[in-house]
Amino acid sequence: MMMTDLDVHAVMPKILVLCTGNSCRSIMAEAIINAYTNFKAKSAGTKPKNRVHPYAKKVLKEKGIWKESYYSKDISEVIKE
Repeated sequence: MMMTDLDVHAVMPKILVLCTGNSCRSIMAEAIINAYTNFKAKSAGTKPKNRVHPYAKKVLKEKGIWKESYYSKDISEVIKE
């Protein structure tokens, strides 16, 4: 029996990478998990910086896994998902 895209998303494990600023390491972890695993990751912070650190963005771009949808966000924004 073959799984459809809908079935895959229904069973895809989710990961929340939580930190304080959500501007560097947690966003990098989110991108790496999303690019190289079968998990769906989100990242958030308890006191987000409201920006992605330029070096984090640079490294993710060099690795070809940067997405403009990555941004610094508060935990309240993702906890509902």
